[in-house]
Amino acid sequence: MIVNETKNSINGIKSSFPIVLGYLPIGFAYGILGTKSGFSILQVVALSLFVYAGSAQFIAISLLSSGTDIITLIMTIFIVNLRHFLYSTSLSQYMKRINRKHIPILSFFITDETYAVSITDLKGNNEYNEKYFYQLFFVSYTTWVISSFIGAMFGSFLNGSVNIGLDFALPAMYIALLLMQISGYRKVFISIFSGLLSISLMYILPGNINVIVSAVIGAGIGGLIDIWTKNS
Repeated sequence: MIVNETKNSINGIKSSFPIVLGYLPIGFAYGILGTKSGFSILQVVALSLFVYAGSAQFIAISLLSSGTDIITLIMTIFIVNLRHFLYSTSLSQYMKRINRKHIPILSFFITDETYAVSITDLKGNNEYNEKYFYQLFFVSYTTWVISSFIGAMFGSFLNGSVNIGLDFALPAMYIALLLMQISGYRKVFISIFSGLLSISLMYILPGNINVIVSAVIGAGIGGLIDIWTKNS
């Protein structure tokens, strides 16, 4: 019994390792970009401390450095982070067994990466409590803040010709998170289909709408395949 419980239990610190490896280069790159855009080290780190949303922080740095007004900035970040409502809704079913006083605190730490890892861990596993979430979330959060600080410190000594490699770091982290969730031929098929569809649509749709459209179509087809296989 003890062996089974140990085997089935999940550890938030252990699960955070892939996120830590992803956050280190991206947080570092964010810190460099922030100071190279004219912001102080304190301002760069404050965004990581109080916003804690990589994509929103990169957008905020870009908009603020271009002189965008505060209303436009707030609305843009709000829209970019709307997906977090879906993450919270999805995770809520796993937080019913957790004392409600922890929910407001834990909700702050839900990001793309922590959601992807936690939802993968929690499916089919009942051996968890608030300790798992605190371990996973705080290790990830601390890594992000520290890597941002180190990047900001490093960026204050760099000139403008240095390539920080962000174009590689961001896709590499999201591909790694995607691979963690893929199990079975159906998910492999949907992932490849959605990726190819997104690439095809990028030539006919403006901006990054191709990503949203391909994700919705891919999720829809995945749902239909699930229904079809259950009824067959």
